[in-house]
Amino acid sequence: MSEPERVTITIEDGVADVRLNRPEKRNALDQAMFSALVEASDRLAADRSVRAVVLSGEGKSFCAGLDMSSFQAMASGGPRRERDLPTPPPGRKTNPGQQAAYGWTELPVPVIAAVHGHALGGGLQIALACDLRVVAPDAQLSVLEIRWGLVPDMTGTFMLRRLVPLDVAKELTWTGRMVSGTEAVALGLATMVSDDPRATALDLARTLATKNPHAIRASKRLLNQSGLVDEAQQYRDEATEMRALIGSPNQAEAVRAELERRAPVFVDPD
Repeated sequence: MSEPERVTITIEDGVADVRLNRPEKRNALDQAMFSALVEASDRLAADRSVRAVVLSGEGKSFCAGLDMSSFQAMASGGPRRERDLPTPPPGRKTNPGQQAAYGWTELPVPVIAAVHGHALGGGLQIALACDLRVVAPDAQLSVLEIRWGLVPDMTGTFMLRRLVPLDVAKELTWTGRMVSGTEAVALGLATMVSDDPRATALDLARTLATKNPHAIRASKRLLNQSGLVDEAQQYRDEATEMRALIGSPNQAEAVRAELERRAPVFVDPD
């Protein structure tokens, strides 16, 4: 019998329902899962019909972090040489492990993480790389790497700092303590609480899929770069995006639909 797909994708009405599919291991990250996550985000980035994505986990958890066998291997090994460390492939700024998270940031459309059960270590970093996080109130989230004598290395130090104050980021990273879904929202780690995170995330994704896809993509580009470029560049880019949108077919359709009080019918980006 062949092994089940590590990540499954179902697309309906512009919404991609993406699920980590290793429930017997609480969707822990092994090499196959890392590769499947990168392949999934690459596939969706190339699909112009996709307008929003929901990322969730099958079974009892979103993702419990790195597979335990990896830690067992670390316990018996010495320091890794620089040449043994993963490096970014040509054309990317992230190594394969980082890309498993960063691919969802790079995706041009909104990505919503639906988190239940555990989101630990690398699992939390994947959720942080999404645009929005809908969490169960009793979900357990942790920057868990310190427990294993490590640091977050799947873009977590960057994403965490974008979401919470510096002192909060340090406290979570240095203690590795568990945070409930309710506290995660209060801290800024998560966007909203829901008793059914996947259903709520899919409903939100369906709403986003009804908006002008060019405007959604443009606003994600602008918001993702905010704070990383100087103010003058940000304002120039705002004007450039606005100039491209005004009078475009989808923008005109948005206006007509609003005036006629009907659902808009947009064309997919080229």
